[in-house]
Amino acid sequence: MCWSTAADLTAGTVVAAVGVVCVARVRRARDLPVAALPLLLGAHQLIEAAVRDVGGGCGPATTAWAVIALPVLPVWVPLGVLLAAGPGARRRLWVPVAVGTATAAVLAYCLATGPVTAEVRGRLVGYGVDVPYAPLVLAGYLGATLGALLLTGDRRLRVLGAVLAAGALVCAALWRLEFASTWCAFAAVASLLVLGWVRRPVGPGGSPAGRGYWFWPPSTKRR
Repeated sequence: MCWSTAADLTAGTVVAAVGVVCVARVRRARDLPVAALPLLLGAHQLIEAAVRDVGGGCGPATTAWAVIALPVLPVWVPLGVLLAAGPGARRRLWVPVAVGTATAAVLAYCLATGPVTAEVRGRLVGYGVDVPYAPLVLAGYLGATLGALLLTGDRRLRVLGAVLAAGALVCAALWRLEFASTWCAFAAVASLLVLGWVRRPVGPGGSPAGRGYWFWPPSTKRR
């Protein structure tokens, strides 16, 4: 986990740089949201470094961190997985998309109507947001982000989902008060697996049954 400003800066820079590589190497427009996930989460870690640098509080860095962590990710992840999925997996992926959209709406309302605070507690950062029915909202959040990855037909994304699920359990068990911060840090590092997903062999549609379009298809051979 990123337990200092320097660690946040280092991890954020490395993960964001890998995200740039993922975006540059992506071959289908509909893969962009998943390919850009390391870039988003790397930037997120850099924002947390700014939160640490000012000692927490309710400033712009804290709000920016909360916006990405709370309403953005539960929509970004399932929608990105849905767009990248083959036709056979898309129907079941609408469930985490719907759950993520509803969860994001609740969290966006909470951020718009109440303060967001950050407290540096030793080597960890705790974020405070007044969320009603917090256990239910957390279940929706994890169901959307992890569920989409685990329900996809892509083996590499399922591995990412399994790694993140294990990380969520560890973070919840060891750092309950700082769960959001520690899980997001873990997710940023785990998103390096997306580089392997971007580099995977892909047919014209990303799956034997799919069809799509490419940014640059010179080496693609159609049968």
